[in-house]
Amino acid sequence: MKHILMPTDFSNASYNALEYAVQLFINDACTFYVLNTYTPVALYTSTIYDNHTALNIDLGEIYKNNSLERLETIIDKVKYAYPNSKHIFTPIASYNVLTLEIDEIVTTSNIDAIVMGTSGASGLKEVFIGSQTMHVVKDAKVPVIGVPEGYTYKALKDILFATDYRTGTHQKGLSLLEELCRKHISRLIFLNAYFGLSLDEEQLENKESLDTYFERDAHINEIADGMTVLEAVEDFQSKHAIDLLVLVHNKHSFFENLLFTPVVNKIVHHAALPFMILPTVNTAI
Repeated sequence: MKHILMPTDFSNASYNALEYAVQLFINDACTFYVLNTYTPVALYTSTIYDNHTALNIDLGEIYKNNSLERLETIIDKVKYAYPNSKHIFTPIASYNVLTLEIDEIVTTSNIDAIVMGTSGASGLKEVFIGSQTMHVVKDAKVPVIGVPEGYTYKALKDILFATDYRTGTHQKGLSLLEELCRKHISRLIFLNAYFGLSLDEEQLENKESLDTYFERDAHINEIADGMTVLEAVEDFQSKHAIDLLVLVHNKHSFFENLLFTPVVNKIVHHAALPFMILPTVNTAI
């Protein structure tokens, strides 16, 4: 059985991600952990509540009960819209910081992937949401799938995997990607962007090992010379219909620049299609 973590703030974007996830894993036995974290200011404003312990506890229970009620509401909604005897939903309401709670649940519940909604927000809202999303991506020990707000689920016909071939088959999350390719009968396109330098020995070995790993799945290799990763992805998308974009969070490659510069805002908030970011190779649960 797969274990999928679904953080939610009860927004349209997060519910849309839940709809996407139940369709993406429609043929899999899954437990979906639907998580809402809350940190009400009242609970840590000691200047007001130092001498009102009972009131402090009551407020905490109110927040938790409200969170659980809203979680049950969206779970009932998605179960009604997408009935599936293979799917189990577990609500989690937690007084905690989102990234800390995610890290604990990933470890204790053997999570296979995190699926989150992304929003095309702007201004201060984008800064806040972007910070939360990037913290999750940065610290995640499992693949993170981002679903743009309003994106309607489509069958995974073509999956674009932008890679520098610095990681091979030891990449965490690769088994999930292979399963998606196999179960959805998807074509996987490896896209390598570089500036006039041929692949070195390590990269060639990784390329060969990936070809072998995905030998049961239709896959091809594409090269984008003289382009950055983002430019190569945008150029490819302008010419071909892609249903999922895959990136590696590899701190030892150019993906570090991709993930932790303002460029990521375009991917997280303005991507037109879902993306999956595989965790750093040396990240272990």
